[in-house]
Amino acid sequence: MQLLKTRLPDWVQDWLEVIIPGTQILLILFVAWLLQRVLRRIVRRASAHYQVPDELVVPMNGLIRWLIIASAALLVLERMGVSATVLWTAFTGFATVGAVAFFAAWSVLSNLFCALLIFTVRPFKIGDYIEVLDTAEKPGAKGRVVDINLLYTTLEDHGAAADQVAWLQIPNALVFQRVVRRFQGVPPPPAHPANTAEAAESAPAAPPPVTPGPFNTP
Repeated sequence: MQLLKTRLPDWVQDWLEVIIPGTQILLILFVAWLLQRVLRRIVRRASAHYQVPDELVVPMNGLIRWLIIASAALLVLERMGVSATVLWTAFTGFATVGAVAFFAAWSVLSNLFCALLIFTVRPFKIGDYIEVLDTAEKPGAKGRVVDINLLYTTLEDHGAAADQVAWLQIPNALVFQRVVRRFQGVPPPPAHPANTAEAAESAPAAPPPVTPGPFNTP
């Protein structure tokens, strides 16, 4: 490169100080644009294969886009003469703020990640009857899955009264921390305490015990 510069006229050498960094910046921007298109195509094909909803695909595309933009901006600033020490200091500062924000929003991010697992691993799907249990021996939240979003899995409460409609919103992270019972078909209706008390009142009373006396033998 130095040999080429010595053979060029002086006015061309002055322009090389602008042309070479400009070409490198354009190349960085082109590679970033191409990488973003390739990754978005990969995400689109993966979402179509695993039937991931758009509510989850849009944040993933946004995260990929901003990561590529931030990386390209750092490379462009370096080509423009910004010190690598300054860039590293800025990067560590942003990384520290991002880490604090990550731990502050851990519950929300865990629900987002578990939503991705639900759509890929497919432990259940919309329309299935499931029960979320603390343990296998204790009853839990039971119902039909009617919606799965980025934060909650919504169940139509199977234990509600016949004339009422209720929904149970379970955080997605809780699904992977509890025992999930999946029914084949519709589960049996629960026994309501009021119905049990009425059945006990309508049942015939047991006869009193017979006390042995002088005229009756036990």
